[in-house]
Amino acid sequence: MSHRRLAARVGAGVKTVDTLTVRAPLEAVYAAARNVECWPEWLPHYRWVRFHEKRADGGLVEMAAWRPFRSWLPRWPTWWVSEMTCEPAAPRIRYRHVRGITTGMDVAWDFAPEDGGVRVTITHQWKGPAWPLVGGLAATAVIGPVFVHGIASRTLAGIAAQTERKMRIDR
Repeated sequence: MSHRRLAARVGAGVKTVDTLTVRAPLEAVYAAARNVECWPEWLPHYRWVRFHEKRADGGLVEMAAWRPFRSWLPRWPTWWVSEMTCEPAAPRIRYRHVRGITTGMDVAWDFAPEDGGVRVTITHQWKGPAWPLVGGLAATAVIGPVFVHGIASRTLAGIAAQTERKMRIDR
């Protein structure tokens, strides 16, 4: 597995990009990424995932995760609700955060076939919370690079490990 991260300021907000190459077929990786209800079983940093409304192409999904820190700082609980849209033909999974501190955040999971696997890229774009004076700074200095990347990178690594482990078992 290779892993890359990019965090950049975009206007008054932040764009965070996490990329990982997964050594498994695209269909298997996409299915695992789409199967958000199983994430708490596969990913120890996820507290829960619940659909409020489920549709064939996604739905309204509530997610909660822990953002772990070093041993001297306890893990921090996070929570959000997103409108999830699955686009298998692209292939892409989109989320639009509609509740929680990250309301207004746009997330895209993109999948690209690569020699021996799939390159998965998670892109988060957000203007930040609507906090006077400090919202943009909080987004670019703390929320994006610390919380968003901290959770996204672990999620991506966990999906890769789950998918690759399943591929080894199924052989």
